[in-house]
Amino acid sequence: MAQDSVSFSSDYQFWLQKLSVWDQASTLETQQDTCLHLPRFQEFLRQMYEVLKEMDSNTIIERFPTIGQLLARTCWNPFILAFDESQKILTWCLCCLINKEPQNSEESKLNSWTRGLLSHILSAFRFDTKEVGLFTQGLGYAPADYCPGLLKNMVLSLVSELRENHLNGFNTPRRMVPEKIRFLSRVCIPLVTLPDIEPLVEALLTYHGHEPQEVLWPEFFDAVNEAFLLKKISLPTSAVVCLWLRHLPGLEKATLHLFDKLISSERNFLRRIECFLKDSLLPEAACHPAIFRIVDEMFRCALLETDGAPEVLAAIQVFTRCFVEALEKKKQLKFTFKTYFPYASPSLIMVLLQHPKEIPQELWHQPLKHISEMLREIVEDQTHGSYGGPFECWFLFIHFGGWADIVAEQLVMSEAEPPEALLWLLAFSYSPRDGSLQRAQTMIEVKAVLGHLKKLFRSPTLSAKDLQAAAAESRDRDPRPPLCQQLIRRLILNFLLWAPGGHVIAREVITLMAPTDELTHEMTGLLDQTLYRWDHLCMEAPRSRKLARELLAELCSAGTAR
Repeated sequence: MAQDSVSFSSDYQFWLQKLSVWDQASTLETQQDTCLHLPRFQEFLRQMYEVLKEMDSNTIIERFPTIGQLLARTCWNPFILAFDESQKILTWCLCCLINKEPQNSEESKLNSWTRGLLSHILSAFRFDTKEVGLFTQGLGYAPADYCPGLLKNMVLSLVSELRENHLNGFNTPRRMVPEKIRFLSRVCIPLVTLPDIEPLVEALLTYHGHEPQEVLWPEFFDAVNEAFLLKKISLPTSAVVCLWLRHLPGLEKATLHLFDKLISSERNFLRRIECFLKDSLLPEAACHPAIFRIVDEMFRCALLETDGAPEVLAAIQVFTRCFVEALEKKKQLKFTFKTYFPYASPSLIMVLLQHPKEIPQELWHQPLKHISEMLREIVEDQTHGSYGGPFECWFLFIHFGGWADIVAEQLVMSEAEPPEALLWLLAFSYSPRDGSLQRAQTMIEVKAVLGHLKKLFRSPTLSAKDLQAAAAESRDRDPRPPLCQQLIRRLILNFLLWAPGGHVIAREVITLMAPTDELTHEMTGLLDQTLYRWDHLCMEAPRSRKLARELLAELCSAGTAR
């Protein structure tokens, strides 16, 4: 606590000196310095309020004798008042100085002075002449008697000038010089959250001049990106795309902001992940290949750093689904899919892009077999070195993870002998790093379990012990690797959802399968994933849906109870 107090006192003196410099000079340099320091100063105001609210007005004056100078200079700085929530926080700080029951003339004078400052900063909502003087002068407008409509008209005029400048091209009398456009962006930095300024912000973002270098201030991009991420400004997708194409750090920050949302809560269901993704505008913006490639690469890094965490896998699949939906809404594609996946087989991409809903269910085995054959040829035969190794192929495949889910379902429901192509695809989807021999062993394990499950599928007297025995490991073989065990659990879950007698023993089996928090979390994810896929496929399976929802609700309750 003592260290925090020393730190605050040091900050207090720093900002008091800064405000004095800003107050004494009104040059372009001091305006620029003010704009660059606005976020830090707002954070200082927050800290100061936390300190002041614990004291009465007399203690505040005794502890901070120069508090009046600091607050007065802050109140008369139009850049600070216009920035984000500074005006609101400043109001809180001033309220701390008011003595509800003044005991002498000094306290009454302090109250009167404080109320005067409060009246001044609250009137700033009306944008009186003093508050916008620097803004209007900086843009080249003569001083005028200000009225609420002037700012709006001024912004509309600048927007029109920017658009005409874009259409007129080179060396025309109406062309706005780059220096003015650059200065416009600097002036807008503390004002980006004001609703009346939004058209100008959008026009600056979508302005495409012919200058060899970026004409807008980097801090302008930072301010707009931060305001957009915090929902303090509303921008159309076209403007957001321009923002991220012109300022890649903004795109990276937006993607990391999304990651923070996805991992901030203990359990995110896929519907909620979908809402987060659509709200971020990243899938729509990713229709531009440059943005897609960067976002996809960040997902790839996240996948590697988390060693293939199911949450990251789910996010990639939902992102891809939203991205494809956004592409389908466009009447004409500007780019080929090869542009988005430059290192993948074009024929494989086209098969993966097929929506299962558009294919009769009884024919699903055909695209699954085709996908398996193409992947196996690339992964094991290595005849297509340009398409990458096993991990790159798997990374492409999991973008369209719905096909892997369908494989597991088809293998359980089919009465025929499990096709080798489908067994290989399922084994590869769960463990891409395995070599050919290890994958072949997984296929043998899966085939053996499927054989037992098929015998039980129509059994009139199905029991949890029977199912547990069917999934049990053979004593004369090595223990199954963890990923193989996870795959088997997936098959058991599908069996419970589709077998006629599965609903009778489902709860007992799930209890046996998920005795720990980790396994409960895994089963919850599988059920959520299944329901999400069924919704998108519009599958009519009322009994299975009902059972899946009930099991999901019970697992969530069990996880919360633990």
